[in-house]
Amino acid sequence: MSEVVLTGPRHEPSSGGPAKELIIMLHGLGANGQDLIGLAPFFAQALPSAAIVSPDAHQTCDMAPMGRQWFSLMSRDPDQILIGIKAAAPIVDAFIDQQMAHYKLPAERVLLMGFSQGAMMAYHVGLRRKEAFAGIMAYSGMLVSSDLLKTEMTSPCPVLAIHGDKDEVVPSQALPSAVKALQEHKVPVYQQMISELGHGIDENGISMGVGFALEVLGYSTPE
Repeated sequence: MSEVVLTGPRHEPSSGGPAKELIIMLHGLGANGQDLIGLAPFFAQALPSAAIVSPDAHQTCDMAPMGRQWFSLMSRDPDQILIGIKAAAPIVDAFIDQQMAHYKLPAERVLLMGFSQGAMMAYHVGLRRKEAFAGIMAYSGMLVSSDLLKTEMTSPCPVLAIHGDKDEVVPSQALPSAVKALQEHKVPVYQQMISELGHGIDENGISMGVGFALEVLGYSTPE
């Protein structure tokens, strides 16, 4: 079987110099890397030395005529979802390793961000790395099989979890469920339920993400 190599859009440091930080964005079901790279300018304004990459998932979406997926959601059975996540995890891990090597950056200068299905991947991959990232940003996502953290988590790092209370795709209850599980495993969590927001990322969520990135990268201190 040939090795799967992810590609997708990127935003090089707006400073024009070498990257001092790396943000990796994982899109949701039926989208592609272009979906999240549009957020790059907001992060680049605050982090001009950040390289931002948003890979296209390795599978074509099986629920839409266009777009990509990290795994199939034709079945919503939790066991099947976990199988899909575990199958995709090595591909995402390899991409992360490749980008860290390309920009010559250590884990503590890396942020992993995901939206929806991408957030599921970010939770799974980010908390199981050999070395902890600066942080994980999970938008409108779900922490799948949280009970596995007890034996599988190797790299707890700060997490920003954001959800809309009117999410019609991933139930908003996924937010407090994830926060509870993470806190039980001593993972620092910043959480926000955004009023009247559906399945998406709004200006508030972007602003919180930028603030979180600045804080965990050491450019600001907690209030």
